[in-house]
Amino acid sequence: MTRYRLLMVLLASTMLSGCDPFSAPDSTLDEYVQRLARVLEVDVSPSQPVGAERLPRRRDRVLAMPELDMNMLDFLSLYGCQLQYVVGEKNSIMGRVMQPLNRLRYEVSFIRAAEDCLPTLDRKSLANDLKKAIASKRASLPVAVWNATWGVEEAESLLTFAKGAVPIEPQVAGLAQSASDLKYLDQVVGDLLAGDLSVSLGRVGRVHQHWLSDHSAGQVINSARQLIARLRDATRLIDRRLEQRPLCLDGKPSAEFSVVRGLFFNIYVGKVQPYLGRVQRVRESIIKPLRQLAEQQASVMPGAFRVFYRRDLADEGSHSLWWQLDEATKAHTRAWQRLLEQCGQRPAA
Repeated sequence: MTRYRLLMVLLASTMLSGCDPFSAPDSTLDEYVQRLARVLEVDVSPSQPVGAERLPRRRDRVLAMPELDMNMLDFLSLYGCQLQYVVGEKNSIMGRVMQPLNRLRYEVSFIRAAEDCLPTLDRKSLANDLKKAIASKRASLPVAVWNATWGVEEAESLLTFAKGAVPIEPQVAGLAQSASDLKYLDQVVGDLLAGDLSVSLGRVGRVHQHWLSDHSAGQVINSARQLIARLRDATRLIDRRLEQRPLCLDGKPSAEFSVVRGLFFNIYVGKVQPYLGRVQRVRESIIKPLRQLAEQQASVMPGAFRVFYRRDLADEGSHSLWWQLDEATKAHTRAWQRLLEQCGQRPAA
């Protein structure tokens, strides 16, 4: 039994020693800060990842859709126009509980059918009523567009915080598909809001389905939160060391400088910067088109969503995660430059 226990201890030790701290985002950033603290012989209390706004609940995202009251006799008098069938479908049992995307399809179909039907009407009063209906539907179309993009349940999966951070080695193909989906959705929304109702909505449903297994937006927000916190921690370590004895005297390299320089190139340049670059690429591919998707619809954006937008999607202002990440990155670069300048070396920005 004693030999068995000893064997288990040795095996466990071997497994632990073989663990790669740079295989996951959180351990990579933690390891960087811990090693930097050791080689600089200073310490700071680690900070918690900065806060982010969760996507508001669906009931706070979905907008009330104005209903059009058409006199039944007028509806019946439209017999022979495609509009009759469009309205009839909406008034069916299934039509009364339309999902947001199907409601958008209905609104677009109604406007197109009504405009096609208008020239065929003989009764002036009915034509005027239909013109008012068309104007009303066009005015409320942005609400339907909003609900079919930000009001769908699938958006919650895309922006969940429960799936960790961007992996050290993200799936390139999946990311490319996500970026393509969002680019397409931005174009569709732009066309609809510009009044072009000929745009096809056929792919929108597939985009929503893809969101169910795509968590890239929430992951990159988590990555930004971690990076901001750890870069700030590391900057505070360097700043604290700069307040103490210099790393090199009279610009002459020392043994301590060799260790610090090794950490700079092997860990910061070799591990942290590549990950930061990956996060920035996901930001460009995912967060940027999501920001554009929201900004195109600013006129109908609910107040609860606006708070989320300013924190997690916008890239300007001190409240923005992305502005904070940019500032934390620049501050950390400047700290390294000041530290290595003591030894006559200054890394590029």
